Amino acid sequence: MTNPISPWWMPDRHQDRRPFLLARNRIKSAIRDWFNAQGFVEVETGCLQVSPGNEAHLHAFKTERIGTDLQRDPLYLHTSPEFACKKLMAAGEKKIFTFAPVFRNREAGPLHASEFTMLEWYRADRYAEVGAYWHLVQDCQALLDIAAEVTGRHTWTWRDRTSDIRRRIQTVTVNEAFDELIDLTLVELAFKDGKPNTERFHKEARDIGVSTSNDDSWADIFSRVLTEKIEPRLGTPLPQVLAEYPAHLSALARPLEHDPRLAERFELYVCGVELANGFGELNDAGAQRQNLEAEMDLKQQRYGERYPIDEDFLDAVDLMQPCSGCALGFDRLVMLATGATHIDQVQWTPGPSRK
Repeated sequence: MTNPISPWWMPDRHQDRRPFLLARNRIKSAIRDWFNAQGFVEVETGCLQVSPGNEAHLHAFKTERIGTDLQRDPLYLHTSPEFACKKLMAAGEKKIFTFAPVFRNREAGPLHASEFTMLEWYRADRYAEVGAYWHLVQDCQALLDIAAEVTGRHTWTWRDRTSDIRRRIQTVTVNEAFDELIDLTLVELAFKDGKPNTERFHKEARDIGVSTSNDDSWADIFSRVLTEKIEPRLGTPLPQVLAEYPAHLSALARPLEHDPRLAERFELYVCGVELANGFGELNDAGAQRQNLEAEMDLKQQRYGERYPIDEDFLDAVDLMQPCSGCALGFDRLVMLATGATHIDQVQWTPGPSRK
């Protein structure tokens, strides 16, 4: 039997991984064909950026550019191609997609790697009006169908959870999920006068058995409740999207017109695994700056560091046409579609192991 901790380039281990890798190629090719048939343009985004992204809990790899005059400029490997893609949308592109290598520090495990592939796509077509980001869910359904058809596996399993991909994606709002699964009506109990009510949320979380610390923020409590009580039950026995996230946890998404406490945002789950994150994109530069600064203030408070704001990105946001966009973890999609049990099995050259 192959030693599971032998280097990925050992011939016996490579032979074990090779069927997953060939399936990866077939899935990628079929998805590319689908996007091309839908009138999308494939783009390539640079990995080196002034800002890696400004989500408080994502950690970047920092490097520097040295000029011929030996001047040093700090740069980062991007955590997502999002800023670059939105600049292309501001430039006038209508429908784009990319398979982008992305880099995230402090991530490792069966579903996580420091470098992985993000499939990201944007629409500025008739589906881009406010509220019409739901068409992204139809795109996600098409991608699940493609991966299942390529592999011939329509029942996907992750650990002890199973999902039937032949069944259509079911939508549940965050408020519905909290109410139905843990009997906590989030929007009514965890907000006060339209603002996050941290004190009340602490109490409600503890009442359902979720431990919180006195210095936990509203976002910390939400994340803990979601991870412990909600996510494990999503995406089984059929794919599901969790929609209408709190707006203050959705820095890049448009607020809902009928309830600005919530945002045009959804996440796709299969077998309890988060696969994709979709937005109706915020195109108000002033609000965008405020959101990103708030994210970096939280990062400074929690981790003692902050990343620069990409001023070119904010300038582009002002020019960006109404659009919607989605990011899908391509490696995770391949894992579920093929039955792989670790992300290393579906990456042609996994990153270096720790010594």
